[in-house]
Amino acid sequence: MLGNFSYSNPTKLYFGEDSLNYLNEELPKYGKNVQLAYGGGSIKKNGIYDKVMEILKANGKNVFEDGGVMPNPTVEKLYEGVKIAREHKADLILAVGGGSVCDYAKAVSISVHCEEDPWEKYYLRMEDADNEIIPVGCVLTMVGTGSEMNGGSVITNHETKLKIGHVFGENVFPKFSILNPTFTFTLPKYQMTAGFFDIMSHILEQYFSGEDDCTSDYIMEGLLKSLIHSSRTAIKNPADYEARSNIMWIATWALNTLVAKGKTTDWEVHMIGQSIGAYTNATHGMTLSAVSLPYYRFLLPYGLQKFKRYAVNVWDVNPDGKTDEETAEEGLSCMESYMKELGLVMNIRELGVTEEMLPGIADGTFVMEGGYKVLTHDDIITILKKSM
Repeated sequence: MLGNFSYSNPTKLYFGEDSLNYLNEELPKYGKNVQLAYGGGSIKKNGIYDKVMEILKANGKNVFEDGGVMPNPTVEKLYEGVKIAREHKADLILAVGGGSVCDYAKAVSISVHCEEDPWEKYYLRMEDADNEIIPVGCVLTMVGTGSEMNGGSVITNHETKLKIGHVFGENVFPKFSILNPTFTFTLPKYQMTAGFFDIMSHILEQYFSGEDDCTSDYIMEGLLKSLIHSSRTAIKNPADYEARSNIMWIATWALNTLVAKGKTTDWEVHMIGQSIGAYTNATHGMTLSAVSLPYYRFLLPYGLQKFKRYAVNVWDVNPDGKTDEETAEEGLSCMESYMKELGLVMNIRELGVTEEMLPGIADGTFVMEGGYKVLTHDDIITILKKSM
């Protein structure tokens, strides 16, 4: 393990089929006014909304709804949520939904008492939240982002064609999150598989950095093997509780800051994917799947030993009689076969990207340090072309 670090995660998790009952323990800790944030209304169709509302009313809460949170929440929706919270003097924002709803709730929580434009302050200047923050709680209905146990919040500005994620400190983490795997059973297959790859990408973008003997790498290899096994089961039977519960737990630990410790990390796949999302509004996990293999094949010569290790330890590639390059490439080929098996998007044309968009997407890609190579603008264009 290299470097010096501290670790703290203040989010309290409640996990399992009966976990929603623990909302009764959390609600008395906060004031009466609860802003209920949710997405397009699926929670009203599958009964989760009624269950949450029953508990809120039993605890004497004044509930004001903030529905319509879209995938890739927009800056306009952020402003709308801030207005609602101010008008109703929100004491708690309860996010019921997937990662986008959780991200949105955190963005609102830090913006209500912000005296500046939150987009300018938090997403362009990347400043910390230094004002009063409204506490956030999450009831998770889709897995993938890990937003239920971290400070990340991604907001999209379609006017400027920017989709920006800001990872805030522990003061912005949800105070509590409720993880009931059965709440994910009704998710459409496309969204489910996109979530699977979002989880995988979170792990890989932390794994493919550094060459030291790092405990975090061993943890990530175990998470990846569990994800591969459970996702194959869930594709065949989406209501398999064991598989879906494992996936929900993997998603949380993939991005709750634990496995990043002792790592430099490389988030370039997310940066490219988010820039594509700003142009196409495509499903986040699918933007990642479409660019990952071209990116990792581009990166392989610079991090050859880690790619070889990935092939052997995650995909069980036998290195005997093969060069390191052959072993590493076989690992990526195994990954490619797995991705196709799940039905993931494998090229950005399928997401609506055209040749004309490539320069703008490259311009909107934030170049990250910490991986095996810092990309140039030309590198990004090359990767995008190979992703077509």
